[in-house]
Amino acid sequence: MPPGGNGRVLVVACGALAREILAVTRQRGLGHLDVTCLPAILHNRPEKIPAAVEAAVTERGGDYTSVFVAYADCGTGGALAATCARLGVSMIEGPHCYSFFEGNAAFAAHGEGTAFYLTDFLARQFDAFVWRPLGLDRHPELLPMYFGNYETLVHQVQAEDPDTEARARRAAELLGLRYEKRFTGYGELETALAAL
Repeated sequence: MPPGGNGRVLVVACGALAREILAVTRQRGLGHLDVTCLPAILHNRPEKIPAAVEAAVTERGGDYTSVFVAYADCGTGGALAATCARLGVSMIEGPHCYSFFEGNAAFAAHGEGTAFYLTDFLARQFDAFVWRPLGLDRHPELLPMYFGNYETLVHQVQAEDPDTEARARRAAELLGLRYEKRFTGYGELETALAAL
């Protein structure tokens, strides 16, 4: 992909990160970044993420000095990293957003196999991205099958907001999990964007 000469950076992002990316770009004065978001619902079919990212980079990337992909692996099993390498674009480090929000090293050190994670986005969109797609609104008897091995719902807070926290607490209650709140801020997403 030949780089454009306009000095601008295209950020191809997961739609679940749109609010956070826009907040970071405003706070850090990163006016040279242009953001295009792909549908967050792609996370329900992660095998489709690499092709969607490639299409966005191919369609728009040639007009930019560089392209950055604001996705971690996100369940693609390394396919997204391979696609980015082939296209010559960089991407955020880590297995998923729960890891880079907390910090990849800190997240790995926790080793929390019994924790279910919600970012602010997922707390706000819990019904649309978890409850209804898993059929729990129609078949609550499936709850132990999906969440029986979890003990805690960890709400990774990017920005303090009482409504978002109330939604995360409601999700924990619906799932029958202990609620834990961790303020992460924007974590390594902010670091990665600031470096652009």
